[in-house]
Amino acid sequence: MTDTPTIRVEGVSKRYGDAFAVREVDLDLAAGECVAMVGHNGAGKSSLIKLMLGLTTPTAGSIRVLGGDPASAAASHIRRQVGFLPESVAFHPSMTGRETLDFYARLKRVPRDGNDALFDRVGLEPAAVKRRVGTYSKGMRQRLALAQALLGGPKVLFLDEPTTGLDPALRQSFYEIVRSLRDAGTTVLLCSHALTELEGQADRVVVMNRGRKVADGSLATLRGLAQLPVRIRLTLPSGEVVETACANDDKVATLRQIACEGPELADIEVVQPSLDEMYAHFLRREAAE
Repeated sequence: MTDTPTIRVEGVSKRYGDAFAVREVDLDLAAGECVAMVGHNGAGKSSLIKLMLGLTTPTAGSIRVLGGDPASAAASHIRRQVGFLPESVAFHPSMTGRETLDFYARLKRVPRDGNDALFDRVGLEPAAVKRRVGTYSKGMRQRLALAQALLGGPKVLFLDEPTTGLDPALRQSFYEIVRSLRDAGTTVLLCSHALTELEGQADRVVVMNRGRKVADGSLATLRGLAQLPVRIRLTLPSGEVVETACANDDKVATLRQIACEGPELADIEVVQPSLDEMYAHFLRREAAE
């Protein structure tokens, strides 16, 4: 990951009448970084993505994507380097998978000779590619949508609820694709309600609430900010499970004390606060403030 941001959001607000969809957000995303943006419906995630795509313009502040203004008339070269998988995917039902991807390749002005490799990469078999999209399952449509987002080898990739409709095996395959793109230098921003599956997949997590960014950092950083207790689960030889809790900073000392002074154990497990728990904590803190 480099230090040069591919996306820079500075003091950005987006207002519709008296209502703010996005309020005073600062955010940098770097090449070779996967960032997860989480928040409930109406938190500002999709509005912020639309601003970064140049589909809407900020009421205040500025956005730079790959060095330029994504909403400017001269930003066509930027858009060709950006991929987007929206939350709601709608394809023409009478077109085949191949016709659909060829159509989007022409729109994006990228060669179509790499489309077979994209179908293979997202797990759409040759027989499925020849079928009409109207016969596709939800998971197949999602894989086709991912293929169109990857057209042209984008330097920036926006993924809005990308694993909707995918079974566990395909979700794992999807995150393998994301990791390979990140490792190749792509900036990946993904939004998801499935917080548990994001753990271990994103370099950073950005928490949004009511249009504001309320937390930003790695899971370790967020745990430090949240200061939620660590649970230590002890299994006795009898099978009985005993659980205690301590501050994260006291974890090592507590484990040492248990090892020296505690009962005989069959197993010990350290349970860190989950992303779900930290997300709920940040929302409660925001509401209290």
